[in-house]
Amino acid sequence: MRLHIPLLAFALMIVGTQCAFAHGDGAPQPVDTTGLKPLGEDMVMTNPYRGDAKAIEIGARGYNSNCARCHGLDVKSGGMAPDLRALPPDDDSDGWYLSRVLNGAVRDERVKMPPFQGLLSQEAIWAIRSYIDAQPDDQ
Repeated sequence: MRLHIPLLAFALMIVGTQCAFAHGDGAPQPVDTTGLKPLGEDMVMTNPYRGDAKAIEIGARGYNSNCARCHGLDVKSGGMAPDLRALPPDDDSDGWYLSRVLNGAVRDERVKMPPFQGLLSQEAIWAIRSYIDAQPDDQ
């Protein structure tokens, strides 16, 4: 079989481009937290917005633009990343969540989750947590 190199290169370029676009924009997206009580400069260690309807609404937008590409739409993981619905919606797991979001995760010298410290406000981080907590874990 004779391969036509320019045609093969073009086909690989098209496939690679489609895969890149299918994954979406990997850059962190800003989250507009207008309407939430400002939390100040000091990091809050437990979710101050738990159960807050406005926070859940804002968190949905923040989650879908920053987290869904790995953790799944509607927080339903497809196996690429942990299913966040398994996090108990309580103060005890807030510390783990906050640490993971701020510092990311590296395993075997591979970045499994990028750090979001300095990229998302704590209002956005806690609004996203509120959205995650509001998702049913039985579907």
